[in-house]
Amino acid sequence: MNERISQKLKELPREPGVYFHKNAAGEIIYIGKAARLSNRVRQYFQKSRARDPKTEALVEEIADVEWVTVETELDALFVEAELIRRYMPRYNILLRDDKSMTYIRINDKDAHPTVTLTRRPLDDGAKYFGPYFSALSLRKALKYLRRIFPFSTHTSAIPKRDCLQAHLGLCPGLESDPGKLKKYRDDLKKLMQYFKGERVALMREIERDMNKAAKEQDFEVAAKYRNQLYSLRSLTKQIVFGDRELLDISKDKGLTELTSILGLLKIPRRIEGYDISHMQGTDNVASMVVFVSGVPDKAAYRKFKLRIPGNDDFAHMNEAITRRLGEKNRKDWGMPDVFLIDGGKGQLSAAIKARDAAGIKTPMIGLAKREEEIVIHFEHSGVAFNRMAAQRMGAIVTESDDFALILLPKNSHVVKLLQRIRDESHRFAVSYHSVLKTKRQTASLLDDIPTIGPATRKKLLKTFGSVRGLIQARDFEVEKVVGEKKAAILKQYLRTYKRQEAQETP
Repeated sequence: MNERISQKLKELPREPGVYFHKNAAGEIIYIGKAARLSNRVRQYFQKSRARDPKTEALVEEIADVEWVTVETELDALFVEAELIRRYMPRYNILLRDDKSMTYIRINDKDAHPTVTLTRRPLDDGAKYFGPYFSALSLRKALKYLRRIFPFSTHTSAIPKRDCLQAHLGLCPGLESDPGKLKKYRDDLKKLMQYFKGERVALMREIERDMNKAAKEQDFEVAAKYRNQLYSLRSLTKQIVFGDRELLDISKDKGLTELTSILGLLKIPRRIEGYDISHMQGTDNVASMVVFVSGVPDKAAYRKFKLRIPGNDDFAHMNEAITRRLGEKNRKDWGMPDVFLIDGGKGQLSAAIKARDAAGIKTPMIGLAKREEEIVIHFEHSGVAFNRMAAQRMGAIVTESDDFALILLPKNSHVVKLLQRIRDESHRFAVSYHSVLKTKRQTASLLDDIPTIGPATRKKLLKTFGSVRGLIQARDFEVEKVVGEKKAAILKQYLRTYKRQEAQETP
């Protein structure tokens, strides 16, 4: 790091913005966004941070740093995309060549314009904005902007009546009133103006239109412009990607420390967490959550409806890992760098047994709930436990049989990282268990009613959504589905169920 960069790092503002890394020739080689410039830019020059070879090459080539501040994180997201498209810095392409870029597509000339995301821009007359490298941040930004400039996302058949989004004020509602098309097109123009980074000019334009409507005493239209203006100003309070930017250091420390304790050859990029959930041996399920670089990748989550009956967590964990490591799942889902099992020695041993049976050597550890101890099997965990590294971090190490129990301080970055993964696997397992439990209770209730067979039950649930929906339905609605005789029987049984439910409610 040269003297120029060292001085500029001291001048970095705390506002959101876009930064430019330049080489010795003054060429822009990388452009990035930041929720807080002072935090993000300094990360590149911290010697303690582990970097992949491509990032290491970038850092070695940086000779100067420039930046521009913006008012909101949304501004930073769209300004970054515009500047990358304009300058095409080679490291933006090199460092992200393993990710598909996302574009916003707006077919504003169509009779029913829509705003959608796509990976492949086409020469189809629509307007495309991008590329954006973070689809997650982009979706979050569009969620906020849709409240200000409602837009349609219907890509297949257009509904014959207003959709739910229209009733929530997120869709223009052209289905019921085609006359709104002109106003909708105007809103799309403003939205596209925002995408181009012209937020300040856009706010001036809206303020001018608001004042004009007020002078003409069109107060309803003026109020709509006022609300748009207020919402645009409120975007400064919204966090789009700031959680990832600001927590990067903590997460990296957790991953780095975990690497040291387990004696791994490289920082684990993908960690999978597993948990079991059931109620007295019924509705047994297992969850698999995936964290990539310390961040949950919810698209990669999986759940298992377990086949082994009864209340046996060890057998259930063994089944879950066995099915996870099936040949097809390994091929389709890929493999993690570390398995994290929710539980102590028993659950970990059962999981290791399933892993070994599949011929896999991926490191596997446990996290015991009571004291938040990291559990490692000396021979079979697949790790080279580094006792000295753990003790340097303030760990108390206890040996029991063939296991090491590592008790780290509760504020340790490793503990916080593993807790996040464990808590997420528990949440995901419990939510799936609750769904199965509700379905079973619903099905058993309708099973007990005479003349209601599987086909009728399926028809009722499809029509009314649930037993609660069936109870709240009017008599003629039920009769329309199953006929008068069955409706009368249903009414009798459901009245009893409703009375019992009322008595159980505190």
